[in-house]
Amino acid sequence: MPGTFDGPRVRVAGTAQDSIVDGPGLRFAVFAQGCVRRCPGCHNPQTHRLDGGELRGVDGLWGELRGNPLTTGLTLSGGEPFLQARPLAELARRAKGAGLGVWAFTGFYLYQLLRDEDHMELLRCTDVLVDGPFVQGKKTLGLPWRGSSNQRLVDVQAFLSRKAGYVIDGE
Repeated sequence: MPGTFDGPRVRVAGTAQDSIVDGPGLRFAVFAQGCVRRCPGCHNPQTHRLDGGELRGVDGLWGELRGNPLTTGLTLSGGEPFLQARPLAELARRAKGAGLGVWAFTGFYLYQLLRDEDHMELLRCTDVLVDGPFVQGKKTLGLPWRGSSNQRLVDVQAFLSRKAGYVIDGE
């Protein structure tokens, strides 16, 4: 129903209901709209404009995610999901509460995200963070879930609980 409150809103470039390339298993992927990094050679340059895409309610996104009972996880990609960390944290919290894994892709390195409480809110709901900018000169097709060899897979919960070995794979 038009005008119905749909909770917090996210500017979204698009979604993928049954992605098998944005993390393990069958995932619901949300591609956040807007990125200030604009990495040369970016896989999703259409997501860079901050005013592009469409505003979507978290409630509606949650309904789409729950629409497929085979979904095993939520992936937040982009653009840059950490530019909209607070509403995406709400979606991630719901996914975690339903027993789903949460992955987030970012052009920032983990240490750059730790300075902001909104970023921390999203990190607390994230299982695996793929961090680091895409670097054209380090492009690779040989590493799972990453486009360039400088990017890492980070076990965020191990990092937050101060456990050693929180980098799953990367430099």
